[in-house]
Amino acid sequence: MTAAVPPAAPLPEPRTVAEAVGRAVAALGAGRAFGVVGSGNFHLTNALRAAGVPFTAARHEGGAATMADAWARSVAPGADGRRPFAVVSLHQGCGFTNALTGIGEAAKSRTPVLVLTADTADGATASNFWVDQDAAAEAVGAAAMRVHRPADAVAVVRAAVRRVVEDRRTVVLSVPIDVQAMPAALDPTRPQPEPAPLAAPRRIRPDADSVARLVDLLEAARRPVLIAGRGAVDAGPELRALAEAA
Repeated sequence: MTAAVPPAAPLPEPRTVAEAVGRAVAALGAGRAFGVVGSGNFHLTNALRAAGVPFTAARHEGGAATMADAWARSVAPGADGRRPFAVVSLHQGCGFTNALTGIGEAAKSRTPVLVLTADTADGATASNFWVDQDAAAEAVGAAAMRVHRPADAVAVVRAAVRRVVEDRRTVVLSVPIDVQAMPAALDPTRPQPEPAPLAAPRRIRPDADSVARLVDLLEAARRPVLIAGRGAVDAGPELRALAEAA
């Protein structure tokens, strides 16, 4: 006989924006986080881990971004049909720029990755860590989003994750270090709700005319070769059946 496993104790209410952001990212379906921890993303990473997201430490931020890209491409969907997304946790400034090559590759491949990065405080342009992170992210093809204030933190996280999951985008979500340290519930009239997981995105289906044209091409071909992209990652049996029939 095995002893019953007691249920996990509920997490305490988040005290800071960093804790609220990390918990929201976990609740919305993050499967694994990769990164290099510095002072700027220390609390964000701890919040992810406390909420149950496994963390893999890399030796370099570029490696962390590439690891997240590869993991998100290969992970299988869960029993509920949802495919977990990957997270990259980065320090502001140099930590973020070190990861740009991996972020750019993920963005070009439409890999569902959330880049959760610290940033300098608003207006701290004299800081050695200041970089226009939004512009840099967009320059390599990623979408840039930002948490500006505690009252909207969870809503911004949810919007970012929706773009990651439903649009298959690599999204850079910057959380300035001064905002991270603010109380999570600065406005008592606007409580931060615990976000529910997003619904699995619906499969995109081709129109009937496109299917008919493909059938005509296959019927006329003598030696057809079927090459399927990542959009057909779950269609292995169907592709094999089509190959046999063709």
